[in-house]
Amino acid sequence: MAFGVKRQMKEEMEMTIFTVFFQMLALLIMIGVGYFITRQGMLDEHTNYQLSGLLVNLFNPLLILSGAANSVGLISSGDMKTVGLIAVGMFAVFIPVGMILSPVFEREPEQRKIFQLMFVFSNLGFIGIPVVSGIIGEEYIVYVTEFILIYNVILYSYGTAVLSRRLSVSSLKEMLNPGTVFSIAAMIIIIFEIQLPDFIKTASTYLGNVTSPMALIVIGFTLAQSDLKRIFCQPRLYVFSVVKLLVIPLLLLPLLKLVTKDVPLISVSMVMLGMPVGNVAVMMGMRKGIDGTNGSAAIILTTVLCVFTIPILMFAVGY
Repeated sequence: MAFGVKRQMKEEMEMTIFTVFFQMLALLIMIGVGYFITRQGMLDEHTNYQLSGLLVNLFNPLLILSGAANSVGLISSGDMKTVGLIAVGMFAVFIPVGMILSPVFEREPEQRKIFQLMFVFSNLGFIGIPVVSGIIGEEYIVYVTEFILIYNVILYSYGTAVLSRRLSVSSLKEMLNPGTVFSIAAMIIIIFEIQLPDFIKTASTYLGNVTSPMALIVIGFTLAQSDLKRIFCQPRLYVFSVVKLLVIPLLLLPLLKLVTKDVPLISVSMVMLGMPVGNVAVMMGMRKGIDGTNGSAAIILTTVLCVFTIPILMFAVGY
């Protein structure tokens, strides 16, 4: 009997590893496409800048809207409050952690901002949704949406403030942008269960789906302009990856178990805590004129390493 249980656990762990691995492989292929077309002269700096603007101001906000519109009626009020509390708590921890630890990894002021944001903003959507679907179940994807909504409110407010040189009237105005507006609209849609017309949901879904591949192509462009040997030979990025992907989530696990005893909800939350670095915050920094080399390298490195760290987090949960 014990042998059978151990064998089943081994098979489940192998399935988890393969599920995450193939998601990472898809991401790396799209980054590779961006790298290839840049090397072939099909993507230049001006075009890359324009694509970054479209992502931040159009496609990503529409992805937020479509996620909310397609989740109406699927979230119970009790679980929604629990997940919302966990999501808010996650960022309440990530923000001071980023402030405290970013000087450890980078002394240059502008690059320190990128490290500060990388601690806070992970790839909750493109990686998080398929991982949660494959490991925990499709019915739990709706809770990822709530994490993403709160993520975007903080991204377009706190993230914008960090990248601004000082908190002024102009920087406060900058917080009022498509990302913030659509995030607030998405929360209203879910809370009041507003049903949008099908043609709006379809259009926003199609346009929002452009976000992931286009963002990864932009990252590929940055890598094509960089010294790859220099990027992947930085020990500090490996230390950063271990801290972000493993140390912080494992330290927060006991707190999650105090908030809820629901193992699947804890598992979803641990996946969110252990996601690799996201690309939107790095692209926002690039639009501010900050070099995205370290950010792009951290995105790829943490994405590859999470193939191994996510199974460890699931094992720690006992899922």
